[in-house]
Amino acid sequence: MRVTPSLIASLIGGTVEGDAEAQITGFGPIESAGEGDITFLANIKYIHHLYTTKATAVLINEDFVPEKPVSSTLIRVKDSYSALAELMSHFEAGRQHKAVVEQPCHISEGVVVPGDAYVGAFAYIGQNVKLGRGVKIYPQVYIGDDVEIGDDAILRAGVKVYEGCKIGKRCIIHSGAVIGADGFGFAPKDGRYEKIPQIGGVVIGDDVEIGANACIDRATFGNTTIGEGTKIDNLIQVAHNVSIGRHNVFAAQTGIAGSTEIGDYNRVGGQCGFAGHIRIGDNNEFGAQSGIPNNIGSNRRMIGYPVVDARAFAKTQVYLKNLDKIFKQNKQ
Repeated sequence: MRVTPSLIASLIGGTVEGDAEAQITGFGPIESAGEGDITFLANIKYIHHLYTTKATAVLINEDFVPEKPVSSTLIRVKDSYSALAELMSHFEAGRQHKAVVEQPCHISEGVVVPGDAYVGAFAYIGQNVKLGRGVKIYPQVYIGDDVEIGDDAILRAGVKVYEGCKIGKRCIIHSGAVIGADGFGFAPKDGRYEKIPQIGGVVIGDDVEIGANACIDRATFGNTTIGEGTKIDNLIQVAHNVSIGRHNVFAAQTGIAGSTEIGDYNRVGGQCGFAGHIRIGDNNEFGAQSGIPNNIGSNRRMIGYPVVDARAFAKTQVYLKNLDKIFKQNKQ
């Protein structure tokens, strides 16, 4: 990587203030970036670092007005955080990727591996698997029979995809994730639990990212579905027959019980729990460790267990802090 602020600005639609031809060779956090690095400022908590950073260039919002002189070249953009993501994507796309089938690995007879695909050592690819162009299958990945993987999808080392699952284009699945394990279905019978066969599948839309050690269970019948653009963090459980819509984000250790339906554009904090057989609307925000036992509509900000409106929760916390004082006053 060796670029200039002027080139970066042309890639992400920005304007340059300072040395437009300075040499940039890497990325770095604003508090520790050095000469040759580009960094960004998006969170007001880090403003003080802008005046001391050694970074060669800084991405900032176009409406930001510095209170002190800044030695770095500034690249003004509409939104510095999204511009950083766009810039890093440009450089990631420009990196050379392997297009090779490493040995030893097992590829079932009749499976077509595109010429621009990568299959790492010790990978297993079952029968009737369909691989899209540019897929990257890292070492020790298991892909069961009748799986479909879309163009440019990436399966990191150790991913397991059970039979019959479908993964969309440009998906990224991180190490240790399991796609299509049996749903947790057991029927009580004569004092014991009898397994209910899980004969459905998992369908994952385009541009979905699934974090390390996440588990997406196959449906009892039908499909567990995850809509396009949804991002699932590490250590998340999605149970059988769950339906998740488009462009949701779920932070780590969230659990979603069976047959729950979640709409589009929801934002879910870490360690949230969704009960089974409920429906969640669109564009909601759930604070960390929220418990959701019932249906929720759309456009809500909620937190707590059971979840309540976020503003009501904040008021309750204020009341709780003053309970001792109120109790002493009433006792007098």
